[in-house]
Formats: sequence, C-alpha cells, structure tokens
Amino acid sequence: MKIGVLFLYLYSENIQEIMIKIVGLGNALVDILMQLPNDAKLSELNLPKGSMQLVDQNRMQSILDQTAGLPRTMAAGGSAANTIHGLARLGVDTAFIGKIGDDSFGQAFADDLKRSGVRPVMLRGTAESGRAIAFITPDSERTFAVYLGAAIELTPEDLTEEHFKGYNHFHIEGYLVQNHALIRRAVELAKHSGCTISLDLASYNVVEDNTEFLRDVTREYVDFLFANEEEAKAFTGKSPELALHELASATRMAIVKLGPSGSIIKRGNEVVRVGVIDVNSIDTTGAGDLYAAGFLYGYYKGLSIEKCGRIGAILSGHVIEVIGPKMDNSRWEKIMGLVRDVER
Repeated sequence: MKIGVLFLYLYSENIQEIMIKIVGLGNALVDILMQLPNDAKLSELNLPKGSMQLVDQNRMQSILDQTAGLPRTMAAGGSAANTIHGLARLGVDTAFIGKIGDDSFGQAFADDLKRSGVRPVMLRGTAESGRAIAFITPDSERTFAVYLGAAIELTPEDLTEEHFKGYNHFHIEGYLVQNHALIRRAVELAKHSGCTISLDLASYNVVEDNTEFLRDVTREYVDFLFANEEEAKAFTGKSPELALHELASATRMAIVKLGPSGSIIKRGNEVVRVGVIDVNSIDTTGAGDLYAAGFLYGYYKGLSIEKCGRIGAILSGHVIEVIGPKMDNSRWEKIMGLVRDVER
C-alpha cells in the first residue's frame, strides 16, 4: 500500500499546519495516581510490580479504602486517549472514541478531551465510568489496578463506518484486547475507510494472554506497532533487538521503547536507534503513549524515522517529569519549540 499518496503535508514553521486527521479508540478511564514510598504496599495489595491487573468494582473500592491515607491526583487517562491528547496538543486534527458512564467521572473525561482540542465521541454505558489506579514507586515504575466499568461495555456493534469517515489514520490500544471481536471490527472498518493503523501493545501480561490474536491482527492490519521492552519480549520471547526484527517482519514499521535506553525502530531494512533527553524522572505514566504521539506526528510531517523517534523522545521525556499523563501549557510551549528545532 503506497500510503504516501493518501496524505498531503503543508510544510511550515507553524506546527499547527499538519494536514492529517487521526482517530483513536481505547478505554475511557479516569486515572487515579498515587505515589508510594516503596514496594511494600504493592505486596500488601497483591499487585505484581509493573503489571496491569483488571479488578471488579468491589475490589477497586477495597483498594481505594486500603490506600485512603495516601495522597492522590486524578486525570483523564487511558493509553489511546493519552496518545490522541498528545497529537492534539501538537496541532493534529483528532477524535477519540470511548464509552463512559452517566456520571461525573465520564463528564470530566469528555470535558478534558474538549479542552485539549480532541473531538470526543463518547458512547454511553450502563456501568460507572472506568477508573485506573496507577501506583508510582520511587523508581518511577507504574503498577495498575483497573476497573474498566463502562469502558468494557464497548461492543463491535457500537462502531460504524461513520466513526472512521474522513480520517487518515487510526490508533488503537492493546488494552482493548479482552474483546477480540471489537478490535477486529475496529481495524476492519478503519482499513476499509482508507486509514493506516497503529497499535500500541498493552501491559506484558495482557500480551502474554493474547499473543496469537495480536500476531494475527498485526499481520493483517497494522502498519505501525509500538511495544516496550517487556511487551516485545512477551510478544516474541526475544531480547529487544531480536524482537524488533520479528515485529517488523509482520508490519510496516516496528518501534520498541527501551525506557532510559531510548528506542529502536525498524522500517524495511532500515534500523535506527534513538536516545533520550536529559530529564528528572518522577512518574513514567503516559511516557509510551506520548512517545507514540510524537512519533506519529513526525511521520505524518514527512520526517525521517530518526527524527520521528527524537520527537517521541521529547514528548515522553517531558511527561515523566510530571505526575500523570497531562502537561501544562508552559511545558507544551517548550515542547513545541523543541519539536520545531527537530523539524528544521
């Protein structure tokens, strides 16, 4: 597929003038962020460090009760929503599809998207809006307990061709993989609408439980595959460098994110290694999601894959200096200046 003919780029010093429309699909979750002094609380709660554990409403409430004394902050989150938010802040025309409950959490989620310039396509579920507790340990590692709530009520029948009409690219998160039919319906509709597709793999334990399905979907539909080191290993059973080659054999482009060691990217026979920027890491929540936003932005600006990775590193580097996946306007102004420097 010659995707170059599908897109028009308007090159300019103005970062706002990128001619691409991107739609995302994912779990609409409100993030509840808690910083821990050590790993003891994770053991007490029986949450494996670095994992993503799905919990029901009662278990979610129990965890909240057991951590009542810990400081916490809340923000609209979810992997794909974070990526779409980052793209919107870079000036890309974006939309996000998700399902929320008829409650204040859901309304806050939709309002947050609007403030960031994202068109919210919010479907209504019967359960409460989903929530994700992110426990952050001193090494900046994140461990998630997730109550999907209304988000998990998203069904294949909810999606129509209209959701993808007029968009050039579709971004989907691996956390939706608990519903194989939903993912397959989404990528089929997106591809039928002429979209290229990016998939960001989920937590390593999610990949381990759905490896064959993810491989099939990747081979059939995915153009860009994002994975961190643990996810790549769960997907292939190999070290990052070897995993990169296997991932790239099934898709147009593979990107393996290596945390403080940067990232490695492969397209065809071209392999590029990209470093990180010098930052003071506080919380890695959203780092991979914002990397994907920066990378996709660079790609659709017609930049080299090395420059795409550098823009990804700029976004991911800045988001780990704050608590949660959202950054204020002054930080985004700094980011946009650095991105312009890369584009030159």
